[in-house]
Amino acid sequence: MFSEGSPVARKHYLFTSESVSEGHPDKVCDRISDEIVDLVYREARKEGMDPWKVRVACETLTTTNRVVIAGEVRVPDSLLKRDKDGNVAKDSHGNPLVNPTKFRSAARRAIRAIGYEQDGFHWKKARIDVLLHGQSPDIGQGVDSASDRQGEEGAGDQGIMFGYACRETPDLMPAPIYYSHRILQLLAEARKAGQGDAAKLGPDAKSQVTVRYVDGKPAAATEIVLSTQHLDPDWDNKKVREVVEPYIRQALASGGLAVGDDCHWYINPTGKFVIGGPDGDAGLTGRKIIVDTYGGAAPHGGGAFSGKDTTKVDRSAAYAARYLAKNVVAAGLAERCTIQLSYAIGVAQPLSVYVDLHGTGTVTEEEVEIALRQVMDLSPSGIRRHLDLNRPVYAKTAAYGHFGRKPGRDGSFSWERMDLVKALKQALAAAA
Repeated sequence: MFSEGSPVARKHYLFTSESVSEGHPDKVCDRISDEIVDLVYREARKEGMDPWKVRVACETLTTTNRVVIAGEVRVPDSLLKRDKDGNVAKDSHGNPLVNPTKFRSAARRAIRAIGYEQDGFHWKKARIDVLLHGQSPDIGQGVDSASDRQGEEGAGDQGIMFGYACRETPDLMPAPIYYSHRILQLLAEARKAGQGDAAKLGPDAKSQVTVRYVDGKPAAATEIVLSTQHLDPDWDNKKVREVVEPYIRQALASGGLAVGDDCHWYINPTGKFVIGGPDGDAGLTGRKIIVDTYGGAAPHGGGAFSGKDTTKVDRSAAYAARYLAKNVVAAGLAERCTIQLSYAIGVAQPLSVYVDLHGTGTVTEEEVEIALRQVMDLSPSGIRRHLDLNRPVYAKTAAYGHFGRKPGRDGSFSWERMDLVKALKQALAAAA
């Protein structure tokens, strides 16, 4: 965790986080990979396959008018490729091959929803290669039946996962990443709604916000950076600032962050930004993990989220850690909370649960660690059951962060609920 000498432990300091839009090349890949996850869950439900048996580990690569989708899956029969005799087609290792048709369609829908209809990257014209095959049985055996509890689902891999929450924003997120996301969300909404000149912005953008902290609390934005694609080649950065500044100010005002009198603005600082997205830079799933989490204000574990079903603790346990940390803060047990969980492949229960309240707790870290195990089963199956994760709800997580979002009626962002507050208080009271 952070030492007393680290920037985040100080009372007065500057801290910066960045975000990228849904049209950033890496985020296009995250979106496609998560559309594949949703497709498999959706088809499993439609066909009657047990959603607990779904397995997806999907990576996407994009470049100029090219998409490559690769990885390992366990999918319902409706997504498998068959030979002329109706038998499931298999590769040289005996793994079943998927029928690429629905996977290509899912990718095209994602690209179209993001807004790419450009010569160098077009939802209809891009070549899409689907190189998915069946999951390795060596991995599957460890997940399907844990070694420490017969019949209990084991972790899909070893790893460490972190969750974090703080009182800096209404959604209990660090201020710099919260506002960086919000700027890009408002610009995307305006672009898609065709609002004035915002309709001429492109899908690809990056934001960065530096926040001045006074007495440990966010006081004002001191540096604002935005680079956004624009479709009109005659625009200069002065014109771009004229278009985007109202949305930036609206984003900061939405959480009550002031724009300092000495704030520096850097809007398209290199000049024109016409060629964007995968046509301007190759993209790959999982390259924006700090954008996905806490903007560097808290640790991140070893793995990315997008493209993975929720047997992968990289994803599900990171969601659980955020859920627990958010409820600890919401319960008034601390102003800030970091939680680490660790797992071994094939083993159901976490090897360790670590809590850091950063000197802001009303109870001890050890008491919280005990209470967390009491209020939630932290095995992969326990997490999936508690948060109802076996659903096709992951495409919307691919941009603007997996945390600090509003829980949806469809079960999305269930890890942002604050429904453990009462149980945590009761567990701590009983132990007192």
